[in-house]
Amino acid sequence: MLQPRICLSQPVRLARVFLQPARSYATAVDHVPPPPINPAVSVDGAHLEAGGSRREHFIPLRTYKPRTPGLRHLKRPVNDHLWKGRPYLKLTIAKKGQHLGGRNNSGRVTVRHRGGGHRRRIRIVDYKRYLPGVHVVERIEYDPNRTAHLALITRVETGEKSYIVAADGMRAGDEIQSYRSGIPKELLDSMGGVMDPGMLAAKTASRGNCLPIHMVPLGTQVYNVGSKSKGGGVFCRSAGTYAIVVNKEEVETPKGVSVKSVIVRLQSGEVRKVSPDACCTIGVASNIQSHFTSLGKAGRARWMGKRPEVRGVAMNAADHPHGGGRGKSKGNVHPVSPWGTPAKGGYKTRHKRNKHVFLVQDRPRNQGKRRPR
Repeated sequence: MLQPRICLSQPVRLARVFLQPARSYATAVDHVPPPPINPAVSVDGAHLEAGGSRREHFIPLRTYKPRTPGLRHLKRPVNDHLWKGRPYLKLTIAKKGQHLGGRNNSGRVTVRHRGGGHRRRIRIVDYKRYLPGVHVVERIEYDPNRTAHLALITRVETGEKSYIVAADGMRAGDEIQSYRSGIPKELLDSMGGVMDPGMLAAKTASRGNCLPIHMVPLGTQVYNVGSKSKGGGVFCRSAGTYAIVVNKEEVETPKGVSVKSVIVRLQSGEVRKVSPDACCTIGVASNIQSHFTSLGKAGRARWMGKRPEVRGVAMNAADHPHGGGRGKSKGNVHPVSPWGTPAKGGYKTRHKRNKHVFLVQDRPRNQGKRRPR
């Protein structure tokens, strides 16, 4: 007579199986990040390089035991400080309409490979930050419409709430200010009524504060950088990005020395001029480890509204310039789009007669070739 295999097992091993506590579906394993690294700084011709690449210095990611195929390669940033509830609904609007599928107002597809995805609400973000006074950070929130996190702040004087792009390291309870409308009288009185640049920078240039870029010391990391005197920030708003204040162009006026323009180095490597009254926020945009995220499975890309892309070499010759032929071959043509536009770099659009007047040094252009990270 055949006996079941469970009866032939050793009693000690059986007791270990039944007495073992039930495991959760996915067990997270945290990697504790080492302290942040100092980026390369270029000030007055001097270039200070940080040692090694980002990937070698910190891996603050959360991995999971591969209980399912989708968990095997899943990597997520460790963001346990994020708000677990819904957003502040008074500062959101519903995202709905034709544009969700990459279509314009006539219904034609203008951006391919978009459609579906989870429902979202647009957060109304304050990029200008004209309101002065002390603001208290209530919470740090996830935003599905951007890679960086948002901070919900409350103005102490009026109780007015607003969303801003959060700085790396910003937490609930922090106090931040905006000096874009001017320096308050209390701060001037604390300095003895004299505008001392060093003392002013020590009192104002702290993480999360918004101030005109001419007040920022050289070599400081800033994000949400504007380009004009009026308006909000337009540069360095995505996760982990920052600009570095490289130099200040000063001119002599009858009233004294004034700053004509400020030179900043952007994340792409481009060095350009911005208005001295343009806004900027001290620090680095939050969620700096977003670059190392791995979705783990194709379904998560669909949740984000991304549809599949088909390679041109996998198509027929009638469907794409790269299609057809025996084996993997582009037909001895340069990489192009389905309509013949060069795929790497496109057509050159900048002419010598139409110069970029704010450009100091162009970003390195690799023309489709890979650069070492």
